[in-house]
Amino acid sequence: MEENNKRPWGYFEVLSEAPDHKVKRIVVNPGGVLSLQRHKKRAEHWFIVAGAGMMTLEKKKYPVQPGSSIDIPQGAAHRMENTSSQDLIIIEIQTGTYFGEDDIERLEDKYGRV
Repeated sequence: MEENNKRPWGYFEVLSEAPDHKVKRIVVNPGGVLSLQRHKKRAEHWFIVAGAGMMTLEKKKYPVQPGSSIDIPQGAAHRMENTSSQDLIIIEIQTGTYFGEDDIERLEDKYGRV
């Protein structure tokens, strides 16, 4: 894992990167919460591999477990919280026109990164 991929909630690693997509493996520590965020230039598809959590998509909350999948439209506010005592592991597939980490608009953040 590259040092710059560590976050207060856990870490991610890039599995595939091409002009038309990016794939990440995201590991959220127990109690960890991703910021409530949205993206202007990409949509995402999340597939839950391990753990349990609570997904927020726009104003609705959905419990997730292994096998759950969520489509996040471009521009939709979203976040994930690990509600279990083990790592929450997500495979994230990004599609769109740009996949840089600077295409994150944080709306709320437990760790003060807004």
